[in-house]
Amino acid sequence: MSTYAIADTHFNHENIIKYCNRPFKNANHMNEYIMQKWNETVKEDDLVYHLGDVGFGTNEQLKNLIGRLNGTKILLIGNHDFKRGINSWKELGFEEIYKKKIELGKYILTHEPIQVDSEKINIFGHIHDKPLADIFNKNNHICVSCDVTEYKPLKFEF
Repeated sequence: MSTYAIADTHFNHENIIKYCNRPFKNANHMNEYIMQKWNETVKEDDLVYHLGDVGFGTNEQLKNLIGRLNGTKILLIGNHDFKRGINSWKELGFEEIYKKKIELGKYILTHEPIQVDSEKINIFGHIHDKPLADIFNKNNHICVSCDVTEYKPLKFEF
């Protein structure tokens, strides 16, 4: 079993293509590409931490998309995910749901970058392909927004 992290898939979000200059002709094209990259990377018995901003759409649309993604999926709610409650996200296919952060040894998983002690590593999303603000130490911050991970989850040894 391997463990991965990703953020900011923004399934069904047409405008994210413009906002982040994503190379897709429409949201369906983007959805299919991200699912393909995810499933080429993640096997069924792997674990994936999704660090927020999963996507838009009806429960049925999102359940279909999430159900097609390999692995056991854990969600850390992002700023675009709060409209749905914890039980809703579980019904859509996430095994566990977190609201603020997930601590895994020296790793602190968050949706947005946060200040962490020098011996800790913050894995985050939210900023997409924008540079990390100067207030953060670039040596212990890792962005997993799909915009900077070739639209696939990154493998970690937690």
